[in-house]
Amino acid sequence: MPAQAPLPSSHPVVVVGGGQAGLSVAACLQRRGIRPLVLERHRIGHAWEHQRWDSFCLVTPNWQCRLPDFPYDGDDPEGFMLREHVVAYVRRFAAAIAADVREGVGVEWLGGRGGGYRLRTTAGEIEAEQVIVATGGYHRPKRHRQAERLASTVLQLDARDYRNPDQLPAGSVLVVGSGQSGCQIAEDLFLAGRRVHLSVGSAPRSPRRYRGKDVVDWLDRMGYYAMPIDQHPEPRLVRSKTNHYLTGRDGGREIDLRRHARHGMVLHGRLRGISHDAVHFADDLAANLDQADAVYGRIRASIDAYIEREGIDAPEDPPYQPCWHPPASDDGSVDLRAEPLAAVIWCTGYAADFRWIDVPVFDGAGYPAHDRGVTPSPGLYFIGLPWLQTWGSARFSGVADDAEHLAETIRLRLQLTDARHERLECTALLGS
Repeated sequence: MPAQAPLPSSHPVVVVGGGQAGLSVAACLQRRGIRPLVLERHRIGHAWEHQRWDSFCLVTPNWQCRLPDFPYDGDDPEGFMLREHVVAYVRRFAAAIAADVREGVGVEWLGGRGGGYRLRTTAGEIEAEQVIVATGGYHRPKRHRQAERLASTVLQLDARDYRNPDQLPAGSVLVVGSGQSGCQIAEDLFLAGRRVHLSVGSAPRSPRRYRGKDVVDWLDRMGYYAMPIDQHPEPRLVRSKTNHYLTGRDGGREIDLRRHARHGMVLHGRLRGISHDAVHFADDLAANLDQADAVYGRIRASIDAYIEREGIDAPEDPPYQPCWHPPASDDGSVDLRAEPLAAVIWCTGYAADFRWIDVPVFDGAGYPAHDRGVTPSPGLYFIGLPWLQTWGSARFSGVADDAEHLAETIRLRLQLTDARHERLECTALLGS
C-alpha cells in the first residue's frame, strides 16, 4: 500500500470499515459538506477479493447494484457480476468519491471518552465526536462443535477460505450447510467432477426466473426489498434467517438439490455427530427438502397473486415437480472406513464479533441495539448489518438508503453541536 499521512489526533467523524457500506455513508456525508475519515484494515475490496471462491458471482442482477450516485453502468444489467468485477466496482466507487480512506489501518478498540469516542488503531489513537461502524455482521466462522473429532488428515476449510476444487486433495468432500455459500460451493465441486456429500439444513430456496422475469425483478416491483423491518411478518427472526439459495452462475439459474442428487451428489440431513469411523446425520433430509420446496412454491404463489392483482400479461410456467426423493434405505451416515473424506468445507454461517467495542449498546447476544443504525449512545452508529432497515441494508441494493439516513442524522447532530458551542461562547463573552 502507498505511504499515507499519519492519523490526526482527532476527527469529527470516523468511519470504521471501507467496504460498500462505509464508502456509501462517506459519500453521503461528503455530499453534505462533511468529510469523514475512513479506516480500512485491509485494502478496499479485500473481502470480495480474498474471501470468495474463484467462480463466485452475485446472486442478484447487476441492475440492483446502486451505490450512492454510482449505479451499475455496464452492458449486462440482467447479468450477475463475477468476483473480480465486484472488486473493480467497489474500487471504482472508492475512486469516484475520493474519500479520505486510510487502508491498512485496523481498529483494535473503541470506547467512550467525554462527549465522544476514542479509537485505538494499528496506526495510533484518535478521538472522534461521532463514529460509524461499517464492518458488517459476519466476522467469525461457525463450525459444528464436533469438528475437532475429524482426523488430522482431513482438510477443513471455512467457506471464506475455499477457492476452487483443485485446492483440495483428491477424494470425497463433505460440504456442511445448504445456505447460499454451501449450495454454490457444493455445486462448484460437483460440476468439476468431485464426489460431493452435502449436509442439508433448513435453508429455503428460490426460483431464479418465473413467468418471464427474474424473481428479483418481481419482488422488487412488489415492494419486498423496500419493506422496513418493522413491517416484516417476523421482525424478531428475519435478521438471523438463512438466505434463499440460488445462483447467478451461467447467466443465473435455480439450484435444485434434488436434481443434483439424481445425478450423483450425495445428500444428507443435518450433521448430527462425528465418531472415529463415521459421520452421522439426522433423519431430516426429506423434511428439509420439502420445506425448501414449500418456500419456493410460496414465492411463486405470491408472484401469481401480484400478477393477477395488477392485471399483468405474463406467460404461465408449469408447476414444479420434484424429480428425486431420498431413499428410505439411507442409514444417515458416511462410513469413513469405506469412504475416507479428503476435505470438509464448513458453510455453517458466521457470528458477529463486536468485542472490540467497549460501549454499552449491545443486547445479551452481542447484537447492537439500534434504530436504523442509530444506537442509544449519542454519536455511535452502525451500517451494513443484515436487515438494518430493509432486505437490502447489507447489500448493494439498499445500503445507499441507510447511508442517506445516517448522513442526515449526523449532519443534524453536528449542526446542534455547533449551535451549542456558539451559545456557550456567547455566554462566556457576556459573562466576561
